[in-house]
Amino acid sequence: MKRDWMRGAVAGVVVVAALGWSEPESRREPPPGKLGEVIRLGEKLVRETTTHPLSKPYVGNALDCTSCHLDGGQDPEAGTFLGTATAYPAYSPREGRVVTLEERVLNCFMRSCNGVRPPLGSEVSVAITAYITWLAGDRPIAMNPERPGGPGAIRPLSVDPSSADPERGRALYAEKCADCHAAGGQGRKDNPPVWGDRSYNQGAGLAQTPQLAAWLKVAMPLDDPDFTEQEALDVAAFVDSHDRPAFRLEDHLPPASKLGEYNAVDAPR
Repeated sequence: MKRDWMRGAVAGVVVVAALGWSEPESRREPPPGKLGEVIRLGEKLVRETTTHPLSKPYVGNALDCTSCHLDGGQDPEAGTFLGTATAYPAYSPREGRVVTLEERVLNCFMRSCNGVRPPLGSEVSVAITAYITWLAGDRPIAMNPERPGGPGAIRPLSVDPSSADPERGRALYAEKCADCHAAGGQGRKDNPPVWGDRSYNQGAGLAQTPQLAAWLKVAMPLDDPDFTEQEALDVAAFVDSHDRPAFRLEDHLPPASKLGEYNAVDAPR
């Protein structure tokens, strides 16, 4: 589990080619003009969420978007953004209603980033959504009636979640994870914390052991993911057995006046 959480673009090229897409989205140039500028800003915010002056005020821990969506969402498996936008609007069981891509992005600030929800229509939400949409390339719309997951959504593991053994996970964590994330889970250098006050909160998807296990299976150890399904489940159970911030929705919402913004400017028609 090494710094910057990046994996090779070569793998992405192979997967994209195998599925018949004409060109990897990450290799295309963004469009010219203001739209291209906003797309580039979105990528920067995804990679530098905790430090960029636009997104930093909305983050409450040490996780960037790319901490879970590897290589800025361009990894073809680990939380990929490739094609994700084609699934939206999508029904969200958690919210109990249909949500837009922008809403899904903003909810991640509340949960995975343990922060405050940026306003709808804000520069942060528009830029990140524009970047994720650009990564859908020319793929067809495939709105998801079951859950907000795109065509590259991580597949659940086949192993029974009840078989998770956090004690086996403790040994595996010490062997394969502690060098980068520290024995106490607080992270090292650019490698993020995996539990404690600076990690994702109890409302995040990865706080659910089966979801974390499925992510670990395709993502870790970085550059060489080699956990078996059972090992991934055991490590996930160990990681999620530790304390992390509680999630109370009211603590993560901005004032009512900042829930949304009208960001157009007056101009001649």
